[in-house]
Amino acid sequence: MHLSALHLHPVKSLRALSVQSALVDRDGIVGDRRFMVVDPSGVFMTQRTHPRMALIGAFLEADRLVLRCSGLAELWVHRAPDAAAPLMRVRIWGSDGLQAEDCGKAPSEWLAAAIGAPCRLVRIGPAFRRAVKGALPGSVDTVAFADGYPFLLTSEASLGDLNLRLGPGAVPMSRFRPNLVVCGCGPYEEDAWKRLRIGRVTFRVAGPCSRCVITATDQETGARGAEPLRTLAGYRRDPAEPSNVNFGQNLVHEVKSGVLRVGDPVEPL
Repeated sequence: MHLSALHLHPVKSLRALSVQSALVDRDGIVGDRRFMVVDPSGVFMTQRTHPRMALIGAFLEADRLVLRCSGLAELWVHRAPDAAAPLMRVRIWGSDGLQAEDCGKAPSEWLAAAIGAPCRLVRIGPAFRRAVKGALPGSVDTVAFADGYPFLLTSEASLGDLNLRLGPGAVPMSRFRPNLVVCGCGPYEEDAWKRLRIGRVTFRVAGPCSRCVITATDQETGARGAEPLRTLAGYRRDPAEPSNVNFGQNLVHEVKSGVLRVGDPVEPL
């Protein structure tokens, strides 16, 4: 087995960025979900309620985030924290009161025009710290602006099985917004893994990823349908939580620094 694709999401719920290699730090992949769009009260915004977010491309240069959307001039924002930036209290699911840096008026106006709703762009800085979902007190496991865990893994075989069921309505892997895509295992073999090593980075499996309406959102057009969520609901319901429809596995990295590369061997432990 090997790592066949590696993705990061510079801004939570905007388009993904495919890379050949990536550094790993305390919060996950460097550059992954270090920015987030929030409403004026600080609550996170995603494609679940704003599918137009899929139309916005987010790109990383050495020192800046670049945003692109049809009909708007390119916008860039400094990637590095800014001690002069005002702090804003933000919320992601049950994580409330997080301290993030407000990126200012220009990004908020640009994103509001692209999304069609008032919003702010925030960035992780020194004041931000967030434990992974379900972490015990004193845990060293942290996460950036992802839903709950630093990494999401899927497999090409699992997508292949799903697409056989979908037939002409086959979907690309981008619908599932993974960080790590594995090739060489059987369909849903990843469900049984407890720990694994990719290259020199070890991970523990934190549990399956319950899927939402974003999987039914075309990542190129923002159009929304019923698939593949409807088909997945027919055979991938969580036996313990039947309202959850699972695809892919959440991971927490045990090694807090390193490099991941496409082609790295994948070894269940």
